[in-house]
Amino acid sequence: MSGVDQLDELSGEVIGAAIDLHRALGPGLLESVYEELLCAELAERRIAFERQVAIPLIYKGISIRKAFRVDLIVEGRLLVELKCSERPAAVNERQLLTYLRIMQLPLGLLINFGQYRLIDGVKRVANGYHPPTE
Repeated sequence: MSGVDQLDELSGEVIGAAIDLHRALGPGLLESVYEELLCAELAERRIAFERQVAIPLIYKGISIRKAFRVDLIVEGRLLVELKCSERPAAVNERQLLTYLRIMQLPLGLLINFGQYRLIDGVKRVANGYHPPTE
């Protein structure tokens, strides 16, 4: 299986876990609650993740140790940002893309648990990902 296929499969598993959680509880809880429970879902499925990871940034020799914090990094290669709002903001997708570029990760998921149907709140954001040639 190629790297792209593995990443697609992984993102599908994360989305599936989020959908199961949303089906059980619906919209309306705090983002922190969804994060805690999504982490439990991922752990139950034996999907490795890091939570609330502080990311450093270096710009023109200026170093910021904790420039931003990401919600989840799944298996070291998929960035997941969670939201819980009735109306998604376009700035969230741009922010996720910037995070992906800084971290040099290929793919991110923006999951908005505030939507009536979770699938309407899921956005895949790619960072110009090109799989390695074999």
